[in-house]
Amino acid sequence: MHGVGLLDSGPTEAMTHRPDPSVLRRLCHWGPLLALSVILVVSCAAVLDSLLWLWPLGTAGALWNLMALIGWTVLILYHYLRALVVGPGRVPTGWRPAKREDEHFLQFCSICQGFKAPRSHHCRKCNRCVMKMDHHCPWINNCCGHKNHSNFTWFLLFAPLGCIYAAVILVMTMYTQLYSRLSFEMTKMKIDMSVPQVSHVPFGISAFATSLFALGLALGTTIAVGLLFCLQMKSILRNRTSVESWIEDKAKERISYYNLQEEFVYPYDLGSRWQNLREVFRPWGASCGDGITWRVLDGCHQYNLTVRCFVLVESFEIFFWSSVTKLTLKIKKRVYSENIAKFGVGLTVKVAALRY
Repeated sequence: MHGVGLLDSGPTEAMTHRPDPSVLRRLCHWGPLLALSVILVVSCAAVLDSLLWLWPLGTAGALWNLMALIGWTVLILYHYLRALVVGPGRVPTGWRPAKREDEHFLQFCSICQGFKAPRSHHCRKCNRCVMKMDHHCPWINNCCGHKNHSNFTWFLLFAPLGCIYAAVILVMTMYTQLYSRLSFEMTKMKIDMSVPQVSHVPFGISAFATSLFALGLALGTTIAVGLLFCLQMKSILRNRTSVESWIEDKAKERISYYNLQEEFVYPYDLGSRWQNLREVFRPWGASCGDGITWRVLDGCHQYNLTVRCFVLVESFEIFFWSSVTKLTLKIKKRVYSENIAKFGVGLTVKVAALRY
């Protein structure tokens, strides 16, 4: 029994192994261009409005406010660009485990011509096997995985906090600049933008429209990226990726539905939220480990996840062969194997488990 990639679609004659695109090519994509545009628009509008609200040469607090805003923007750009440039880390082409007998526990990728290391999965967008793959993110035009997971998560934390800070500055600036220009009548409100203002930066119709637009972007980014950060933290605190969370949920559902006498044990949960958090949150986004071997729960080993999935497949094979009709058996086995192939679950499956 060898863990060959029976669930992988083999390469066609026209399919070749594409090299990794350059940084410039990754940047020239709608995702990074849109993300960087939002960052720059919100940051520039907040900096200009802070000059209107609190002139930095006026007081020490105003100067610290401007420096904090610029520093926050630098942090956001640093972690975003590192997540994009460094990438997730990819399993070397043709990789094999040090011990030949360990190949029985791994799935073979016919595109990369090597075995998938524990926690790695093949990304169809990048056309490579990615270390500890979480998901392919269009906003960085790259995968989120082993080497850039920390930077990506730091970015998800800093971006909403920075947008909240920028939103406060934008609101306070618009309020202070429009307060003396507002006039109320019985049935309507007027804004007289011709009233002279004593400020170092002019604030007219275009500045008001830009500030309002930047405020909308800041609030939208806060909600969208903040929700994504919460979802990431839910997985990180259990030391799971999005793919592994899906595997765990489906495995437990099948065990419960078919009343299988199995207990699913997730090997990478270290038993402490703090320990799990330290696996991802590192100073300046440094990665933890080599991306091939991982710290596991006491009593588990590196291949517990793939072995457990293999046991589930074998159990389903026995159950399917005891079904009422052969037609039902074929349909169920085909759907089950296609679902596994669709989500790229790293399983080792016997030839008998896939015969129709």
